[in-house]
Amino acid sequence: MIVKEGDTVYLRSKKNKFFIKVEKDKIFSTHKGNIDLNQLIGKKYGEIIETHKGEQFLILKPSLFEIILYGIKRNTQIIYPKDSAFITLKLGITDGMKVLESGIGSAGLTIVMANAVKPNGKIYSFEKEEKYIQQAYKNLQLANLEKYVEIQHKSLEEPLPENFFDAGFIDVREPWLYIKNIKNSLKNGANVGFLVPTTNQVSKVLESLQEENFLDIEVVELLERHYKPVPDRLRPEDRMVAHTGYLIFAKKGI
Repeated sequence: MIVKEGDTVYLRSKKNKFFIKVEKDKIFSTHKGNIDLNQLIGKKYGEIIETHKGEQFLILKPSLFEIILYGIKRNTQIIYPKDSAFITLKLGITDGMKVLESGIGSAGLTIVMANAVKPNGKIYSFEKEEKYIQQAYKNLQLANLEKYVEIQHKSLEEPLPENFFDAGFIDVREPWLYIKNIKNSLKNGANVGFLVPTTNQVSKVLESLQEENFLDIEVVELLERHYKPVPDRLRPEDRMVAHTGYLIFAKKGI
């Protein structure tokens, strides 16, 4: 595989990492020197490129995991891959689906879901806070997935298309206020998920889901613990990605 204009590349040295959108006639500046992006075009992944100061970087094709954790700029707390991968599978998101999202934030989850619905599906993301939309779109561009997402400056209080979405995921402050509107927008049997940070919020969502006759209601919390990669002293890291939020899943009934 070779680097083409418009690709996102991951430049890695022993101590530094950069994620770059390749554009013609552009210079990427680092504290280790400048890189002429024209020189990246046509190179193979796995080759070496040097800055004008002679610093060497390995040219890598980034995974979505790496783009989300290290490449995108965050205006908000993101939904981490430990949750976003589970959410995407749990909701059954796949090619061709129309998916409702509310609360795009920095687009961490949106990137994963957009990758799942391509090439024939689309994520319809409604974001109440206009200040997040521009950066979210730039993050989607970094992942080369922007054409599979439609972002609207819109609140869940506003009317949604009825019986339209194949699945949905909601990450807003008070989702229980919009359950009826969300339900009307989902097709019968569609899966929907929610993320909330506290147990009292979980209870309110559960009450609303039960009142609207949703099926297969579940509450899940996912924990992730890394280990220090030292063969002689293998032990857990001192810190872990523990509680990031409670996930609630349900299915629209009749």
